[in-house]
Amino acid sequence: MKRTLCAVGLGALCVMGVAPALAGTLKCPPDSVKVGNACIDLYEASVWQIALSNTALVQKVQAGTATLADLTGGGATQLSPSSSCSPVYPANFPNDGNWTPVLGSSPPSPGVYAVSISGVHPSACVTWFQANQACLLSGKRLLTNHEWQGAAAGTPDPGTDNGTSDCNISAAGDAVNTGSRSNCKSSWGVFDMVGNVTEWVADWADRSVNCTDWTSQTGIAGGDFSCFGGPGTTGNAGETGNFNSIPGALIRGGSFRYGANAGVFAVRADGIPSDSSLLLGFRCAR
Repeated sequence: MKRTLCAVGLGALCVMGVAPALAGTLKCPPDSVKVGNACIDLYEASVWQIALSNTALVQKVQAGTATLADLTGGGATQLSPSSSCSPVYPANFPNDGNWTPVLGSSPPSPGVYAVSISGVHPSACVTWFQANQACLLSGKRLLTNHEWQGAAAGTPDPGTDNGTSDCNISAAGDAVNTGSRSNCKSSWGVFDMVGNVTEWVADWADRSVNCTDWTSQTGIAGGDFSCFGGPGTTGNAGETGNFNSIPGALIRGGSFRYGANAGVFAVRADGIPSDSSLLLGFRCAR
């Protein structure tokens, strides 16, 4: 349905546009849940290399219906699980995200896809550039910061960690399988948004050089960690310390090593988009 959109008070500037779809009409695939007007993946992403000759499996992944049995039965290989970050991402899917297609692939693809399934280690050691592309190749995208914040509502912040059902915020050295911490679920039904691996979101910001916590600064309970607010450099090429002018890509939720500093308000902008670590993963949305 066409509607005329007008900016009141600006000389009655009007444009013809298509009315946005109602949020209530959105239907999400089984790997996600509707939050507002977006489908948010239920689980932190695991990244899989799939032979492009297996078109049926690729189609299932892109439709959000692939299961762990489908992937393992179809010969797919999980890349960089947080337990070891091995096997690594292939050479045609480099850290800068500028992938090259598998020879003869149509449509062009590197054969690397992000999947939302339970019962596997989330993939880590992934840069923002790689995470962004893995979501896109699966017909998805990275969450925006505001979508992440909304989907995390109601997740224990951070609560306790009993080692079995609570959010994984104090493990000695590893993430746990996606969806395995039954109490670590948001009011929307999204798992592991606090702890386990930290998660890239789509937004970039001025790179932070200082950190604080929400409790000491604002009184919001939980002690959630915050590294936000740029260093104030101008970005001039000849400026001393101009590395600080490289943007920070936002990381949310905290990891299995954050302890009480993990939470639904934990946010960092002190890393650059080319960073990667054992602690750092992502999830996708549609």
